[in-house]
Amino acid sequence: MNTEPDDLALLGLLQLVSPALPIGAFAFSQGLESAFELGWVTDEASLGEWLDGVLEDGLTRCELPVLARLMTAWGEGDDGALTEWDNWLAANRETAELAAEDARLGASLTRLLGSLDLLPNSVSPEAPALPVAAGYLTVFAWTAHVRGVPRRQAMLGFGWAWLENQLAVACKALPLGHTAAQSLVERLRPALVGAVDQALSLQDDELGPILPGLALASALHETQYSRLFRS
Repeated sequence: MNTEPDDLALLGLLQLVSPALPIGAFAFSQGLESAFELGWVTDEASLGEWLDGVLEDGLTRCELPVLARLMTAWGEGDDGALTEWDNWLAANRETAELAAEDARLGASLTRLLGSLDLLPNSVSPEAPALPVAAGYLTVFAWTAHVRGVPRRQAMLGFGWAWLENQLAVACKALPLGHTAAQSLVERLRPALVGAVDQALSLQDDELGPILPGLALASALHETQYSRLFRS
């Protein structure tokens, strides 16, 4: 049995979600640094509660289901749907920092794909162009699509990258050891799978993040006196 295409897709996904991917994702905390400063997150237990909440009320209702829709749109060559969902995501970034993070990561990944000759116009003349100033998730969806990554695995990979980033932030900014971080990985792996299952079941009118605490933390981060991260 020839498994080479599946193997290459898996390696492409690992490359895409790797912390070593040179797009600067390590520089952003997505409001978590402010949660530390405000005393909302202080240890392993409270960090687990924060991540559970962001996963359930954020990624499950926003990034993950929209990633599924973007990958479908790339597969069908539907440039109207690509632009619609890219704009929808931009409208749901509730603070300047969250909007800037999405735009900067999208631009960085686009530049990287250009250097690798993996932009849509390089891969196929029939592929839709990236939306103007496409956000990170839209470019991520294209990269997963062109690498042949199945939709569900792309969603799991995106969620895994988010979790790894948040735990890396905590290890830098909290007295949280790497063993404690791995304990949270063990706790949250089933939740991440459940989040993908739920995201795939949601209708369009059920989408939208419900994260007032994260939005407040992100807004306060803009004027936080001492910062390690850009969001």
